[in-house]
Amino acid sequence: MKTVNKGIVYLIGAGPGDPELITVRGKQLLQRCEAVIYDNLVPRELIITLPSRTGKYYVGKKAGKHTMPQKSINELMVKLAGEGKDVARLKGGDPYIFGRGGEEALYLNEHDIEFEIVPGVTAGVAGPAYAGIPSTDRAKASYVVFATGHKAKEKDTTSVPWDWLAKSKNGTIVIYMGVSEFVGIVKTLIENGMSPDTPAAVIERGTFPSQRVIKSSLEKLPKRIEDANIRPPALFVIGDVVNLQERLTWLENRPLLGKRVMVCRPADQAQAMYQNLRLLGAEVLPYPTIATETQIDDDAWEAFSKIDTQSPADNWLVFTSENGIRYFIEQFVSLIGDIRYLGNFKIAAVGFGTARALKKYSLKADFIPTKATTGFLAREMVESINLEGATVVRVRGNLADDGVENILSEVKANVIPMLTYRTFCPRWPDGFKENLFEYPPDVVIFTSGSSVDGLFEILNQTEIDILMAKSIAVSIGPMTSKIIESRDITVAVEATEHSVPGIIDELLDHFKGDK
Repeated sequence: MKTVNKGIVYLIGAGPGDPELITVRGKQLLQRCEAVIYDNLVPRELIITLPSRTGKYYVGKKAGKHTMPQKSINELMVKLAGEGKDVARLKGGDPYIFGRGGEEALYLNEHDIEFEIVPGVTAGVAGPAYAGIPSTDRAKASYVVFATGHKAKEKDTTSVPWDWLAKSKNGTIVIYMGVSEFVGIVKTLIENGMSPDTPAAVIERGTFPSQRVIKSSLEKLPKRIEDANIRPPALFVIGDVVNLQERLTWLENRPLLGKRVMVCRPADQAQAMYQNLRLLGAEVLPYPTIATETQIDDDAWEAFSKIDTQSPADNWLVFTSENGIRYFIEQFVSLIGDIRYLGNFKIAAVGFGTARALKKYSLKADFIPTKATTGFLAREMVESINLEGATVVRVRGNLADDGVENILSEVKANVIPMLTYRTFCPRWPDGFKENLFEYPPDVVIFTSGSSVDGLFEILNQTEIDILMAKSIAVSIGPMTSKIIESRDITVAVEATEHSVPGIIDELLDHFKGDK
């Protein structure tokens, strides 16, 4: 019997919330590992953009509620590595800063499993930094103390020496996981000598664009926290550095700050969109309601390879989606291989978004209709171009209708339908749905009619009613808007230019009065 070589477990710090704070090494390993075990506080974008082949295991932990006990998490790591898989154990923040990474590494060591620690940006540094509070300052704090406000289940009292910390001067205290215990911590600090007027702050959901920062004196902060209904995850910062917050704040000046934007676009297409929305201050909720995969039409490619290229003016490639372009180019490179062959074709694109996608491959659209619909594309082509006898390769996905083919065939064009990809409804990874309803969106963006249909496959009507109760629907164009409205959802924003940049422009215009 063949012995299975054991895999390695990487304990990776994902950072505190902003998905771009993960280290380069951590991101590289995520894309490479065959299995990923992830916690509740791990940025969803890091999970949803993983390759489809990656096994995803949710072991989320919240205050007082664990999806999987620590013992079972340890056993899962050993099991997967024992099967020969390389495993990413992905944790919020840093594995060794209140992340139980040391416990997990010891367990792996005891079971003869190789491991590597990939440090992450800890919330105690990043959260205050995003809030405009430096952890240290030459004039105000020459040291910083990280402490947990949470008491382990097996302990009746904390092991943090609050009485000693109460007497500390010229430093900063950062407290993790202390929402439920903060009233008692403040009482202990003041009783042991810390001034009630010591500057203090709470940072809820630090590094997220929707983070909340409340600043006051130490004595008054517990009441402020109660009034604001601060929830975990939250950090507390105590010390004179808090007074620098007003002058060092930098996150607040972005036009979409704090808006939670749910993106239904396929994850493998949406990463640039995620990044652009984040740069504008939005909190991106990556919840694809459709996905695509390549599908090779052998008959169509055989017909394509036999097209008479002596009269290039009579040969057309018709693209009606960005996916069609991407999968066509991938398959062309694999099956044909000589890019010069495309010089024998003119190219039609359904709209400026599709034409922009062509430019990524150094291709230029020769024809774009006045309106970005397949109907306008086909009708305007036959009105302005003599297509009788021309060969037209209509690149499409499995959900496209035959309208383009039918209209072009009526003028006696030789139409070759080429199916290059399949669209289907994906399954959200475990923990995603619960997180969506815990922090629901302000905006839901639909980039196609199929993304609308996909949402109704994933969620039931009651869930959609809850989701959309305080959200606005944003559409890429009139065809998508028609499908949204057929589902009894009002379209609040429709892109004038039917493209992702067009959506973002309209979104900025819609919210410009909010700042």
